Amino acid sequence: MSDLKTQFETAAKEAQLLSKRPDNETLLKLYALYKQATQGNVKGSRPGMLDMVGRAKYDAWAKLRGLSQEAAQQQYIDLVAQLKK
Repeated sequence: MSDLKTQFETAAKEAQLLSKRPDNETLLKLYALYKQATQGNVKGSRPGMLDMVGRAKYDAWAKLRGLSQEAAQQQYIDLVAQLKK
């Protein structure tokens, strides 16, 4: 397993144990980076207007289209490290 992948998996576990809950914008960024890092570009259609949470998640992930999975992993690791301070 690559060192980056190990660091990413560790950061994903640490994100679940943060002492303070991040704001919604940061949570969306974490979600989008995680999805981009693990699944690549967003797939499927955008949720309808009544699914505001699903729509926000989809939009956040769609903004990362084209970002490599490795770059997304590194950004996720960096963001979690900032949140732990």
